[in-house]
Amino acid sequence: MGDGPRGIEVFPDHYQASTSGADPVQSPVSSVRDLRTNSYLRSDSSFWARRQLRSAASMLKVFSLRGLPWISGTDAQEKVVLSATEVESLRSEITDLEEREAHLKAQLEHLDEILRSARLSGYLYMRTRWAALPGEPPPLDDTEVDDWLPRFVVLQGSCIFLYLASTDLSPQDSTLLSDVIEVCHLPNLTREDEEIRYCFYILTRHGLRYECSSASKVQVDVWVDALQIDCKVESEPKRS
Repeated sequence: MGDGPRGIEVFPDHYQASTSGADPVQSPVSSVRDLRTNSYLRSDSSFWARRQLRSAASMLKVFSLRGLPWISGTDAQEKVVLSATEVESLRSEITDLEEREAHLKAQLEHLDEILRSARLSGYLYMRTRWAALPGEPPPLDDTEVDDWLPRFVVLQGSCIFLYLASTDLSPQDSTLLSDVIEVCHLPNLTREDEEIRYCFYILTRHGLRYECSSASKVQVDVWVDALQIDCKVESEPKRS
């Protein structure tokens, strides 16, 4: 009987750990498992490489121009074949894109120059009216006519420049500051949507009158003050 409890016989360990320095013999089952794992990794890497190549070819097709005839060559590589007409068409498209890029760059540089050098610039709603010449009947009251159009107005140098848009390279109209004889506020306008427009006008010695408006009272006050100073016209009494 062993030293264990009654009815249970305890035996010493039958298997002992090896104390020799020799490497244990690898099991045939482990060798087969490792071989399969290595083979799987190699095949998996090959699979992903082929998939990446196919993805690259697909992306090239996406970013290429539409309608290009893709074919597979003898070396299993995809290539495109173009006729002389198609090559010339592509060259024309590239030239058009280069010209558009140059135009956009010129617009950006022009706008940057305006923002850096102009004393004042911004969008205002504008319309034009002509004063009656001597001997002519007074103009009809058309204050209710809604013919306001947005214009990009620039106060630069000795002129007031009017652009259709801030990106235009050439102004639609311009007026010399020396020709301006009056700059004054106008009564406010209330639009159909209940929006209030604050107004002022610029009158030239030739009888041309620019009426300007904005939804911002601060913007209108800034324009009136700047024009009265630059045009050297008398300032009007401050409006409440």
